[in-house]
Amino acid sequence: MKIGTIDIGTNSMRLLVADYKNNKIENRKKYVNTTRIGQGVDKDGYIIEEALERNLKALKEFSEICKKEECEEVYCMGTSALRDSKNGQEFVTRAKALTGIDVNIICGDEESNLGFMGVLQGTDGDKKEDILVLDIGGGSTEFIVGNEEGIKFCKSENVGALRMTEKFITTDPIDDEEFNEMGKFIEETISSTLDTLKFMKINKLVGIGGTITSLSAMNQELEVYSMEKVHNSVVTKKDLEKILQNLKKMTLNDKKMLKGLQPKRADIITSGVKILHIIMEKLEFEEIMISEYDNLEGLMCQKSKNMS
Repeated sequence: MKIGTIDIGTNSMRLLVADYKNNKIENRKKYVNTTRIGQGVDKDGYIIEEALERNLKALKEFSEICKKEECEEVYCMGTSALRDSKNGQEFVTRAKALTGIDVNIICGDEESNLGFMGVLQGTDGDKKEDILVLDIGGGSTEFIVGNEEGIKFCKSENVGALRMTEKFITTDPIDDEEFNEMGKFIEETISSTLDTLKFMKINKLVGIGGTITSLSAMNQELEVYSMEKVHNSVVTKKDLEKILQNLKKMTLNDKKMLKGLQPKRADIITSGVKILHIIMEKLEFEEIMISEYDNLEGLMCQKSKNMS
């Protein structure tokens, strides 16, 4: 059957339309819209009206795509910004009235579970060994360790690419002092999670989410984004450090011109890459594998299994 799954993230809204049969996802099509529902949420605790309207409009467009694609079911989840805002429920009510879609605001643990489920769908290798799945979003970063038998550890931390940018970055190009302040804050925030992970036997690091898929596209200098080229690609710590050094020196306009980077993500990419760099450095990973299967595929699997 044809299913649509939607993720309303802090920075962007994404849609997956695919056929689900025999526990397999086929004919995947993905759509992304940088809608920034999390704009200002960290500072004020509310989603501003402008962001609400922008996201309602995008959700309406996605619901039209689902109709055109003849999806039999459409499932929608809201993550970090909707969780943290005092008026998340208002969005849910207005979204239902406008589109007929039920937006389910999920907790960090559930988001992690779905991300992990999606990654397992997209891997062919040994699924018995423990992997660490890292999902750097706009508002939060999810850490999930497990294998095909289940999840052993899972933690959601409130450091994300948009949240850190809004909190620390005011200069263009980025001032060293601001950059270092941000780095210190990220390290302090996630240190206890990293301490726990250091003692786990992790075989491989796998990354999902917009920051990490963009990093792969930039590393490959892709003129046009390709799910196939990004999926299962590898970025080494060396590659990452080179990209980060460049990003630090560049102006926002320069970043908007970079091959592989969507211009709308240019202002927050440096913070996102910095989060990843700190994690790889502290956990002593030399490379990260990138998955194009994430919580959208996870949601599709979960809902379809519940139906059958």
